[in-house]
Amino acid sequence: MSRELDWTVDRHSWPNSATSRFVVVDGVRWHVQVMGRGPALLLLHGTAASTHSWRGLAPLLSEAFTVVAPDLPGHGFTQGADGSAMTLPGMADGIRRLLAHLGFEPVVAAGHSAGAAILVRMCLDGMIAPRHLIALNGAILPFQPALGSMLSPMAKVMVANPFAKRMITWHARDLRNVARLFQSYAHVSGAITMMASWDLDTLQGSLTELETPITLVAGEHDLSVPLDRARQLSRTFRDARVIALRSVGHLAHEERPAKAAEVILQYAKSETRGELAPAA
Repeated sequence: MSRELDWTVDRHSWPNSATSRFVVVDGVRWHVQVMGRGPALLLLHGTAASTHSWRGLAPLLSEAFTVVAPDLPGHGFTQGADGSAMTLPGMADGIRRLLAHLGFEPVVAAGHSAGAAILVRMCLDGMIAPRHLIALNGAILPFQPALGSMLSPMAKVMVANPFAKRMITWHARDLRNVARLFQSYAHVSGAITMMASWDLDTLQGSLTELETPITLVAGEHDLSVPLDRARQLSRTFRDARVIALRSVGHLAHEERPAKAAEVILQYAKSETRGELAPAA
């Protein structure tokens, strides 16, 4: 059976729960994890994920940075967002408001899948000014025509059909890594609403304006955002490079967190020399 997320119960098994905090900003109750010390490094997860996605990566990055990792609106334990907050501009503005409330100005930002698109939007709109962006299997370009023409209408149908969301909530309960999230109707509903509201075509038209250096980390076996897609994307930006990770797929940062941390720190440290926290 489905069961909504309940922090009083779920915190005992939630990754890095000791670093969690809850803050209310403009009616949205955010769950955010903050750990480490030094310059701020923002982490944004992708669609249908949450802070659990950074289970292995965030502690490694926190050795040199203050890591700030929220659950996106409608995802995980972050609740209270309306429909407009689930669009790409809405997500970007929500994160901006959260960072202002917390008092963090990230000098480095990394996002997985759709999280990378949010970061690019934020940079383009002047909401954040990191010295470097890292896209982990970044879903920044629109889906291939055949897939995109199917996913968007499907998501819109599911948004309007509570029964469809209930079915997904029920049948996804046996997935190992996301079982707890997909038992939550609120989380499933948030993820579907986000997919139905997403517009990467507008973002694509602005990518040549991005001035922030960006590193595109691509899993060799990623079927969602293929390596060739990342290489294509790199030619759009003014300052971009592609790093291919062998033998991993779309969740490369979960499969090989140490390698993902190595790549992030390689570029992050070069941008923050003299500002990092001293070794313990």
